[in-house]
Amino acid sequence: MTLIRDIARGAMATGYLSLEAENQLRRLLKAHYELEDFNAFMALQSAVMVGQVRQESRERQGAQLVQAS
Repeated sequence: MTLIRDIARGAMATGYLSLEAENQLRRLLKAHYELEDFNAFMALQSAVMVGQVRQESRERQGAQLVQAS
């Protein structure tokens, strides 16, 4: 079973959070999870906010906005 901490570590190691991984995180966050998973998710959120990890979903949104204008 995939854990939140595994997804977070992978994204922080590569500097990229794929759309698939983001959707997995959403599903996993709806279930019971351990404190270590919560802490890993919070670290991932911080990394995204400071630009250490890019999100595929945000890049797609940006591309769609550019195409629309």
